[in-house]
Amino acid sequence: MATDRTPRNGTHEPNGRTSTRRSFLKVAGIGVGSVVIAGAAGLTWRAVDGGVFASGTGEAFAAWAQAGPEAHDALGLVRAAVLAANAHNAQPWQFRVTDNRIDVFADTTRNLGTMDPLLREMDVSLGCAIENIVLAAPANGKAATVTLLPDPADPAHVARIDLETAEASVSPLFTAIASRHTDRNAYDLTRPVSAAELTKLSGIAAAEPAEAGRAETGDTALVGAELVWFSAPAERDAFGALTVRATEAIIADPQQVADDAAWYRTGWHEIQSKKDGITIDPSGQSEFIRAVSKVVPVSTAQNNAGWLTGTRDSQVPTAAAFGALVVRDPLDAGQRLAVGRAWQRLHLSMTVDGLRAQPLCQVPERIDRERSTCLTPDFGQALAALLPAGRHAIMTFRIGYPTAEALPSPRRPAREVVLS
Repeated sequence: MATDRTPRNGTHEPNGRTSTRRSFLKVAGIGVGSVVIAGAAGLTWRAVDGGVFASGTGEAFAAWAQAGPEAHDALGLVRAAVLAANAHNAQPWQFRVTDNRIDVFADTTRNLGTMDPLLREMDVSLGCAIENIVLAAPANGKAATVTLLPDPADPAHVARIDLETAEASVSPLFTAIASRHTDRNAYDLTRPVSAAELTKLSGIAAAEPAEAGRAETGDTALVGAELVWFSAPAERDAFGALTVRATEAIIADPQQVADDAAWYRTGWHEIQSKKDGITIDPSGQSEFIRAVSKVVPVSTAQNNAGWLTGTRDSQVPTAAAFGALVVRDPLDAGQRLAVGRAWQRLHLSMTVDGLRAQPLCQVPERIDRERSTCLTPDFGQALAALLPAGRHAIMTFRIGYPTAEALPSPRRPAREVVLS
């Protein structure tokens, strides 16, 4: 999961590195005159330094090629875990690994502040990582038994995963782990998602965790997630308008803006050193805009304006459907972890089927802001009116068929998130 913040509209052309450079140099004015040439040389140097011609390369992206079942050991499962969906690409996880057990911990230093004041998105992100471990276990010759929240005295200890030797088998969902990316581009309006596909995805979301690996719980009961679709035109319009309004509310909240912007990663060297956060390449912006933004500084206000424009003019109107993963108790950590597991299964299944997806969590983020500061429950009441009684949305998203390539986000490799 990756909640979306950078400008989102635009497309990605084939053969990206070549065409990006050609477009950039054309705009820079190469060959027009000596003065222009000198200026273009400076711009070209900044483009190289900013990684314009090296998208998706370097140590920050190496983890995407390391998820295969080469070693048949527990560390191989962590290599899959670090590729899980997660909010703001904060990667809020740590793992303690032995031959027959993986303990999953929340890294609370990577919280999102007022963007996630109740740690809902952190729990969902951790659930996604847990599900990737369960899916990677058979491919690495292991059978996984998951115990959620095993230590009531340590809420940061979100899961214990016991491993036993088993016959190796590779599932389509495991194979999709390294190719699953959030797609923030416009979707194909000429290809509606069928009712049969929506029904299939609903079944995947509601499936017991035992279908992907045995599951047990500690003191908190594991209650499975339910999937609610907004697929009829009136439902899509209502949820889309609410998402745009929530985006405007976040932009108007100075503290949310500041906590959001703390996860922007702009320079090539910063991306390579931190290997996390929100970058321009997977933003859904056009190839040219991505190139220019790596050279010309963009202010927070400009970035927020682009985010709003992309949400309103591209992402919302091209969604084939919107979905909400809901539970009965939005404050229960076990239920939120279950939502994360369900979302990871859903996104991987959509990847296998050629569909694309993007979390659109602005409304839940504003609901959490309302709850944590005792604001009038504006968004809470508005979303409740769209949901079945007694259900609360933990994660909301859009789906559709792709029009462009979805690019990867940076990731910290397994060795950097394993506790000694």
